[in-house]
Amino acid sequence: MKGCRAASRVAVALTLTVGGPALCGCRTVPFRGRPGPGSPVLALGGPAPYVRPPVTPPPSPLGRPAASPDRPSGVYAATRAGMLGPVARRLPPRVYVPVSGGTAIDVVDARTYRPIRRIPVGRVPRQVVPSWDLRTLWVTEAAGLLPIDARTGTRGRTVPVPDPVDLYFTLDGRSALVLGARPGRLEIRDPRTLRLRSAVALPCPDPAAADLSADGSTMAVACGGGRLVRVDLQRRVAAGTAPLAGDALLRDVRLAPDGTAFFVADAGRGGVWAVDAASLRPAGFIATGRGAHGLYPSRDAATLYVTDGAARTVSLISVAERRLAGRWRLPAAPDMGGVSADGRVLWLSARQADTVFAVSTRTGRVIRRLPAGPAPHGLCVFPQPGRFSLGHTGIYR
Repeated sequence: MKGCRAASRVAVALTLTVGGPALCGCRTVPFRGRPGPGSPVLALGGPAPYVRPPVTPPPSPLGRPAASPDRPSGVYAATRAGMLGPVARRLPPRVYVPVSGGTAIDVVDARTYRPIRRIPVGRVPRQVVPSWDLRTLWVTEAAGLLPIDARTGTRGRTVPVPDPVDLYFTLDGRSALVLGARPGRLEIRDPRTLRLRSAVALPCPDPAAADLSADGSTMAVACGGGRLVRVDLQRRVAAGTAPLAGDALLRDVRLAPDGTAFFVADAGRGGVWAVDAASLRPAGFIATGRGAHGLYPSRDAATLYVTDGAARTVSLISVAERRLAGRWRLPAAPDMGGVSADGRVLWLSARQADTVFAVSTRTGRVIRRLPAGPAPHGLCVFPQPGRFSLGHTGIYR
């Protein structure tokens, strides 16, 4: 009887919270829902793929409260501080630094700020890209794409891919998307073996970076000549081109949290374009600093960090207001980077100074300055919060 009374108390609690019928008698309760970060109830004994660690989100650098469970961050709702997936939770925090002037990946312990190992790779490693399932780190290099086991650090064999500029993945993880330099193209490949399936010719040279739309049906690619190209990923065709400016030098692309716009870094004009995601028409320009290059959202998605290489600054854009809201000065030109899992540190490579910076997202001050190999480039902070990776050096959803 004591067991039945205990079960009845559980039934009452479930009835009050879920609104379902009361449970009667002593019997097991099968789990009928779909577990996930947005589920209201995780079930009795059911799997919980996302566990929120006891991490206090850092305050927004713009002075606004950090995002909370009742204030989602749109497409980045699963990437807030501490929201590590089951695979990522088993991995130690590391910073992977491609030495593009050499033949190695330097690995830094993100907790102690100390270099711990060097992984030999091929010539001119450019970027480290997390796979969709977070199990592999792909290195883009001159000869192709080289896999590194994210858990053990063991390198595999380079997959020959001509002129790989960057690597992305579809929203469902079923295809890898490789940007190729000359001629401009987007290759659709198997996400695990990278075997070529098909290719899309891009109506522009020198693609630089890209991001997917909120529903994953299209991809916005920044190209040479100051043009943004839309690729229909379902039909596998280039579906439109939007010229932003003749003197634009487009670099990084990042979808806004509400999915209505793409932010596009313009190193030529020294700022960031806001481009309507539906029409690809420019909706505004935010002047930040000379050589605007990398775009990295804060953990609450309220701030967009912009690396202004030639100006030696990091600009802070208010995403909601689409305006410059702050600027941090650095001792050397920042290039590429990423935000730590807890949102407290912005890691940046400084290619011209052979340096890696760890910058406080609260104050903008340099916490550590680490010497690196020649010309560090596409730095990757890994792991980061999110259900899966869409590629680049860390685009998560």
